[in-house]
Parts: sequence; C-alpha cells; structure tokens
Amino acid sequence: MKNVDYEMIIRYFNGKCRDDERRMIVRWANESDEHARQLFEWEEMYFLGKRADGLERERIERAEERLFERIGQDRKERKVFVLPKWTRYAAAVVLILSLSGLAVWYFDDTYQGKWQTVATADGEVIEVVLPDSSHVWLNENSVLEYPEQFTDECRRLKLCGEAYFEVTKDRHKPFIVSGESMDIQVLGTKFNFKNAPGCRIVEASLLEGEIRAEGKHDEGAITLSPGQKVELNKGTGQMKVLETDAMLDAVWHSDMVRLVNADIVKIAGLLEEIYDVKIILSPDMEKISTYSGELKKKSTVTGMLELLRHTLHIKYKERNNVIFISSE
Repeated sequence: MKNVDYEMIIRYFNGKCRDDERRMIVRWANESDEHARQLFEWEEMYFLGKRADGLERERIERAEERLFERIGQDRKERKVFVLPKWTRYAAAVVLILSLSGLAVWYFDDTYQGKWQTVATADGEVIEVVLPDSSHVWLNENSVLEYPEQFTDECRRLKLCGEAYFEVTKDRHKPFIVSGESMDIQVLGTKFNFKNAPGCRIVEASLLEGEIRAEGKHDEGAITLSPGQKVELNKGTGQMKVLETDAMLDAVWHSDMVRLVNADIVKIAGLLEEIYDVKIILSPDMEKISTYSGELKKKSTVTGMLELLRHTLHIKYKERNNVIFISSE
C-alpha cells in the first residue's frame, strides 16, 4: 500500500480525505484490476461493519481485522463513533426550528389577495394545479405558496424546498418562482428548482424551454438552455452553469423512470436519487452497455433492482441503505 494507511482509507470512505490523499488512493486503485477489486472489498467491509449490530458486528469486525492485518495496520488505533439516539431527535428539532425561522422571513406576504399554502411531510410528494393550469410537483419537506388568482402583471409564487414545474405558456405574464436566495423567471417551460433550507447550494435544472435565474443578493443573472443547471453557492455568492441530465434531477416527481442510453453508472445514480441510498459498484462492472426504456417505480430500491437484475446481469447486497452491486 506504500504510503496509503488505514486512517487515510477511512477518511476516503467518509469523503473527508485531502485531495492529495484521494489522488494517492485512486492512483493505487488504478494500478491494477486486483487493487481496484481490493479497494471495493474494503469499502464493502467497512460499510457493512459500520452498520451491523451485536454478534454480527463482532463477526464482521473480526473479518475486517484480519483483512487489515494483511496491510500491516494497527487495529487498536481505530475508533468507532456511534451517534447517540438523542442527537437524531435534536437534529429533527433543529430542522423544524430552521424551517420555522425561514418561514417568518419567507412568507411575509407583501402581495395583495388571498394566498394558498401547500406543505409536504417526510416522504410525501404532492401535485398542485395552479390557477393558470400550470402543474407543480412539491417534493418532501417543502412549502409552496401561491395566490388564488394571478391578477398582477406576473405569476409570482414562493418556494421553500424543492419542486418540479410544468408551466403553462403566457408571454404577457411571466412566471416567477421566488426562493430565499434565487428567483427563477420563465414564460413556459419544464424545470426543477431546489431551494431547501440549510442547504449551501441552491440549484435549478432545465428540461424544456428557457429560464432566467437571478441571485437575490447581487450575485448576477444567468439564462439556461435545456440540459443545463445553475448552481448558486450561498456562502460564496458564486453562480455557475453546468451540463446536467435534467431528467435525473427531476426524476423524483414521476411514477415512471425513463432510461435513455443509460449505463450502469447512470442507473446507479438514478436509484440513489430516487431512493436516497448509497450505491457502490464493483470495479469489475461492465460500463459500456447502455439501456433504454421506461420502468414503473417500485416502493423500494430492492424492488427496482429485482426488476433490473436479469436485464443488467447483476447481483447485489443491501444493508441499511447501502447497496453493493457486482456482476453475476
């Protein structure tokens, strides 16, 4: 392993290693297929062991110890931190307070007329039809506010969270979605806007038409074309445009999953987005073949994997929202 040690590997798995350490590990993994497979096995062992309980944890830790003895690591130096249950409840309280504090600023009504408010709970997605017949799919833990009638010169509404929009065209009345840090203006289009409280990055992805994204604190304005995404870093005030798979960014809103020339890496990313899981691919996975078609969503990620297993010729293991996929 040369200069790659156990603590560096753990930082790499946790996404906390320095850039030079990450490059060192990647170079080592790319030296041979054997190294790549070995790193995959260590990652699998690490995540399964981290989430196991009781006797199973002891069995996995013993196997892990034997594994890392082969690379000359000292097991005694490792420390395992278990998040106390009370901290999870505290985190939930902080989220509620954050949402409440944001709502005070965000929904301070400065517009005339009656407004409707729609809110979603954890795991809930709601479709809303606006007064102009535009459709909005509101993602979980989000709040949308809109007037009962669009009577002004523009169609303005407010979003806290994430939503997917299919906007009815009206060239005489622009459609404006107002967020805490960024506004999106359109005439008629399909786009996804993610404006969640507490998130460092605000983003909008364009599927069809054209939108104009404008920072609310003099960060500038950017016009997007289909297949592009704008990101605004609330900390630095930097706005940038990226190429994106906009369908992937908005896949959460539909009951159907559409694959267009999708390889296994793209499919894995799709499943991570839909089911909020972590997927780790074995380095021996064949990444050249692509797949196209429409699939109906299943209630669980394992249901989708069962649907895809024979077509993709894969096998998988799942434990506590971590999926390991390898070739049959």
